Amino acid sequence: MTSDNRPDSLRTESAGIAEKIIQYADRDIVFSIRILGESRNNLQRHFQDFIRLELEKRGISFGDHPLLLPFIETHGFELAEFVATGVALQHQISIQQFEKLSGDPLNLLRVDLWDSLSSHIERAESHFLSDIGGLRSILAAVTEERALQETSGDEE
Repeated sequence: MTSDNRPDSLRTESAGIAEKIIQYADRDIVFSIRILGESRNNLQRHFQDFIRLELEKRGISFGDHPLLLPFIETHGFELAEFVATGVALQHQISIQQFEKLSGDPLNLLRVDLWDSLSSHIERAESHFLSDIGGLRSILAAVTEERALQETSGDEE
């Protein structure tokens, strides 16, 4: 057992899946542009303003429709997400291209990615295992509720 209370077999499996992902790196790993922070907020606000103005041009206002604000916020977010995802998909660099650009002839980037993948896989597994007791209690409550419903249904 390791210090994180996980069996060595789980650590080996985490390393194995990281290795498998790196084997397909040339095909499956790309670097892409991601719009974050204030730029992402500006994009979202743009679409919210755009939607609000277009609705106002058509005679639709907040006073008439109390659920209009959540509609505008949700659709503004979705349009910003559409643009950000489209830009990310359109501007991708393969790991081979990235290694050439960064001058990484020894594939140190792949080693770093492997370390990162393995570490994140282990953390995700540990997080799941730390919360599994809560899942057990939720399932027990659902089972108890179902049993109560079935017995109350039998009495009717």
